[in-house]
Amino acid sequence: MSGSPRAGQSGPAAAGESPPDEQWLLGPGHGALRVRHLGRTDYRQTWQAMVDFTAARTGETADELWCCEHLPVFTLGQAGKPEHLLTDLGIPLVNSDRGGQITYHGPGQVVIYLLLDLARRRLKVRELVAAIEQAVIDLLAEHAVGAERHGGAPGVYVGAAKVAALGLRVRRNCCYHGVSLNVDMDLSPFALINPCGYPGLRVTQTRDLAIPLTASAAATALARHLAEQLERK
Repeated sequence: MSGSPRAGQSGPAAAGESPPDEQWLLGPGHGALRVRHLGRTDYRQTWQAMVDFTAARTGETADELWCCEHLPVFTLGQAGKPEHLLTDLGIPLVNSDRGGQITYHGPGQVVIYLLLDLARRRLKVRELVAAIEQAVIDLLAEHAVGAERHGGAPGVYVGAAKVAALGLRVRRNCCYHGVSLNVDMDLSPFALINPCGYPGLRVTQTRDLAIPLTASAAATALARHLAEQLERK
């Protein structure tokens, strides 16, 4: 990938999808928030684009949300333990610089990356985590599904099953990485790992919760809820 997306430029090219589209949910102005829909992307390329974007941003760079789906991949956080990959069936494993342990990304899962200037927003990481979780909880509540946090285990759960995972990285008071929401995907690769480092952790998805959203519609709705949470901060 050549370079990183900046104001007026698109993000990573989608694999086999139409060109990314973008919209403003907040701003322009101090709280400006640009949303980019990237389609289906390669994890490594998208990660590198986030690193480049964060390194190149200035005090005038607008914050962005990048919405995408990934080709099948396991990712391991900075402190992740390789033994949480239980079975190797050839799905790539990427050692990432985000927080958290191991998780799976694949088609039908919505990933939204939050590229935010935390200092400018006067936002602490713990507050951001709570805001991300609340955005998912609010989205599910719109469809009469009750969801909750579990203390000490970031993410969003419906009963004992995890429906959304999150991991962040902060550099120069700016963050990247974000949240993944299982929508309409093949969940079987989660059986090959200890999801988020927890043996036997169940996972679920919005389709199995009788929420009639496509991945694209879920991305749009979750981006809106994230913007609403950030606007309150």
